[in-house]
Amino acid sequence: MTEAVLVTGASGLLGRKVLQAFERGGWKATGTGLSRAKPPSILKLDLFDHAAINSTLDEVNIFRKLSTAAVVLVTGVQFADKMDYADQISSYTVRELTDRLPRFIPDYLLTPRSGAANRSPDKCDTDPEGARALNIDASRQLAQATSSRSILLIYISTDYVFPGTPGDAPYEVDATPQPPNLYGQTKLGGEKAVLEETQESHLGIVLRVPVLYGSAEEPSESAINVLMDLVWKAQEKDAEITVDDWAQRYPTNTEDVGRVCFDVALKYLAANEARSNLPKVLQFTAEDKFTKFEICQVFAEIMGLPLPGMKRKKDAGDPKAIVQRPYDTHLSSQTIQGLGINVKTQDFRAWW
Repeated sequence: MTEAVLVTGASGLLGRKVLQAFERGGWKATGTGLSRAKPPSILKLDLFDHAAINSTLDEVNIFRKLSTAAVVLVTGVQFADKMDYADQISSYTVRELTDRLPRFIPDYLLTPRSGAANRSPDKCDTDPEGARALNIDASRQLAQATSSRSILLIYISTDYVFPGTPGDAPYEVDATPQPPNLYGQTKLGGEKAVLEETQESHLGIVLRVPVLYGSAEEPSESAINVLMDLVWKAQEKDAEITVDDWAQRYPTNTEDVGRVCFDVALKYLAANEARSNLPKVLQFTAEDKFTKFEICQVFAEIMGLPLPGMKRKKDAGDPKAIVQRPYDTHLSSQTIQGLGINVKTQDFRAWW
């Protein structure tokens, strides 16, 4: 029996590694993307076109007796800057997709703007309606469509659903969410939408992850990778760059997240009726802890560069700022580890 997976956002930072993880596992893997889609290997998909999604799922369902499968939906607001979403998203031919994939069982949800798995709360706040449409409304529609077709959906969320108050971390999966900004609020709204729509079918899963890094086509794909640019800018004459040295971050490699997605898919697909007894909210994170300034120091050490033009910012910033950032939203991986999922991660310094 052939296992098949559809990975949306497969052209982005995280989506690429999710796709590779399933390919390495021997699955028939097909990806979709947006502005960076590369047919026929990475097709284009409009997640706002509910009719197209329903039609695709219906056509794919005829292959159910031939295979088991997963659809990894890498979507959700990551770089939600103000833009015309219609210009960013175009749809593929339903037949073109179904010719390549036997059956979908959605696994994973992140955002249609850029598959990059790093957040940008400031940009998210410039278009709150777009953020809500992507993270909440589209997620609800997808959950309705997948659940009604007995398809498993894994929704990727964020550590920013928690307030990050000093002394609170690490947060367990059942800790009370209290998002400090719009980004976290809309991701939490997406969590609730997915779990509400899959309450009876038990086919919805939330997977929270922190800020991500990894192999990138452009440094701007990752809030971690892009710090390399700051290190270079700090070498310029009369440079005065201020970098946060207050908030605690736990950068996690996209390859590790891709592996975990694959393992979770296997676990939940194999559970069948016992799936109702499995946890609906999971969390995965690396344990390496850094501030942004400390990450810049790591990069500078690797490149043998000084940081003469870089200054530390040791406070929380303006309490009246529109976008508030948490101090420490460290996630606990205890629940997912309890399922027998490997939670080991790559060493941050060694990877670079």
